[in-house]
Amino acid sequence: MRDIFALKLYTRVARLGSFSAAARECGLSQSQASRIIADLESDLGVRLLSRTTRAVVPTETGSEFLARMEPILLALDDAEHSVRDGGDLRGLIRMSMSLSIAIREIIPRLASFSTRYPNVELQLLLEDRRQDLVRDAVDVAIRVGSKPDASGTIKQLAVIPRVIIASPAYLAIAGTPTSPDDLVSHRIVSGPASMVPKGWRFERDDDVRTIELGSHFSTNESEGAVAAVVSGMGITSTTGWACRRELADGSLVQLLTDWRTEEIPVFAYFPLGRATRAAARAVVDHLMAELAIDAGLGRLPY
Repeated sequence: MRDIFALKLYTRVARLGSFSAAARECGLSQSQASRIIADLESDLGVRLLSRTTRAVVPTETGSEFLARMEPILLALDDAEHSVRDGGDLRGLIRMSMSLSIAIREIIPRLASFSTRYPNVELQLLLEDRRQDLVRDAVDVAIRVGSKPDASGTIKQLAVIPRVIIASPAYLAIAGTPTSPDDLVSHRIVSGPASMVPKGWRFERDDDVRTIELGSHFSTNESEGAVAAVVSGMGITSTTGWACRRELADGSLVQLLTDWRTEEIPVFAYFPLGRATRAAARAVVDHLMAELAIDAGLGRLPY
């Protein structure tokens, strides 16, 4: 077991590029972590890490060892879980997703999963930026929009509508656009979901229009964009998930509803592919089932 711990520690040092960061994760001092890795290198008879004052990076041999070892360690975790407590799932699952989708859609659907699997610890990393998922030891990432890097395994969770929204207060002052072309004369709020490189696309019958718009207010978080629009700062394009509550309570209204906009796919991405932990696969299967049930009952806006 000591050797397995050393291997797990090595994978985290290699991914994080830091003895101190890996030591904190594993509840060790930096000196303890350094000694364990030094003993591992001595046992193997190779140098796994190149250490400088600025960084710790795997050697060529260390990189090959890392690529071969990570799937084996995950398989060992699954094997241990399969024989413990009748195969009950357990352990830590790290999930990455944006703040908005987590608060509005994912977290409310995880309570029943946690009740069913009380020995699984869920740790959510909430941010819109695209981090290095392998380096950050993320087991599954929920991504909205563009398909993630295909080097891992991808499952599509849902397809959600893109909506154009504004507040009644803003429309009372600026007027209500009746066609996509009218948007060019309005104030535009930009968030992650509205930053479409080729512009906002609209379709109606055989009429297809792509409108390129500059922003008057921008933010890197969907919740910020929705808050700005609620306050009357302008119009934005976002996902139906990001503003369902505000549309329901009347603080926002949907615009140009007689035009079709591009739908937005939602993906679950496993960075380590088939080597993904069983508990991570289980939580994604749970979310897929929950979303399918809610859509069937008419609870989702699509």
